[in-house]
Amino acid sequence: MRIAFYAPMKSPNHPVPSGDRLMAQLLVRALEMAGHSVEVVSELRIYAGTPEAAAELRVKAEEERERLRRKWQQEPKPELWFCYHPYYKSPDLLGPRIAAEFAIPYVTAEASYSRKRDATGWADFQTPVGEAIRRAAVNIAFTDRDRRGLEDAFPEARIAGLKPFIDTALFEPVKPDPDPQRLMTVAMMRAGDKMESYRMLSAALRVIEDRPWTLGIVGGGPLRSEVEALFAGFAPGRIDWLGQREPEDIASLLSRGGIYVWPGCGEAYGLAYLEAQAAGLPVVAQRTAGVPAVVEADMTGLLTADGDVGAYARAIAGLLDDGARREAMSFAARSFVINERSLAGAARELDLILRNHAGATYDR
Repeated sequence: MRIAFYAPMKSPNHPVPSGDRLMAQLLVRALEMAGHSVEVVSELRIYAGTPEAAAELRVKAEEERERLRRKWQQEPKPELWFCYHPYYKSPDLLGPRIAAEFAIPYVTAEASYSRKRDATGWADFQTPVGEAIRRAAVNIAFTDRDRRGLEDAFPEARIAGLKPFIDTALFEPVKPDPDPQRLMTVAMMRAGDKMESYRMLSAALRVIEDRPWTLGIVGGGPLRSEVEALFAGFAPGRIDWLGQREPEDIASLLSRGGIYVWPGCGEAYGLAYLEAQAAGLPVVAQRTAGVPAVVEADMTGLLTADGDVGAYARAIAGLLDDGARREAMSFAARSFVINERSLAGAARELDLILRNHAGATYDR
């Protein structure tokens, strides 16, 4: 099929790396691997920092819809509209109306809806999200948490599940050569949940400062100096600031680590956890938000209670002290991601979802 792909929050072509951008890119690649022709049809970013900012975005969206209408009056229209990650601050103001006008199926992936946001000034901007979810041929949920949220808000919505996945090609050729005392983390340095995770990680490591660990931190961002300040009190040589790296470098760096440590405050799920496991690192994270969708608790990693710094510190210490358990989890983690969460596997699942739910009658 000819698929019109749109990510209102962050295009696959956006210059700033993030989990959202990566998942958008992976979805495009999975659709293409399944044999579809995919076009990122708009770079218009619909993201309102405040409810008041929504009005201007609506005007821009109307202009963009008109551009696409003219385009498809001259060219073959798409056969399906695929929207990634619409939510209350970033609704799809293009796809639902265009899909209706051109009589093509509309599909969402990782859509979310929060009733509590309606009481905080976002009701008007969230309304299009609900309308899109209800009219979609299928809404693809990546986590059980997201699926339950959609089912609760819209019992009539059509929902299918697709587990979060990564491209394992960078990790499969890399043979793990771990330093058992080497902790690793990969995360952007920005405000909000990312900063909260850095704070929690720093606090937990102070609890186990007596153990001979080192921590490699891959990442950068606007709050780099604030993150560095959180770890300033540790002895020289314990924290290794590795900066932003290319994916190939990250795969190599992870393969030499022993344990992946990232609390995951508010994580939707966290593709970095899958990357770490593909490199052979067991994970220590919190049992919060969507993290259980990407870490097999007590098999590929340890998940602790949300907000419990002491429990988180003890979990890290436990794997540092128990080499046999760490090695068993390392093997299980790598096998789990490569065998169950690969791009190729996701392409097959995604294609099947479109066949079953979006009226796809094409030949392969």
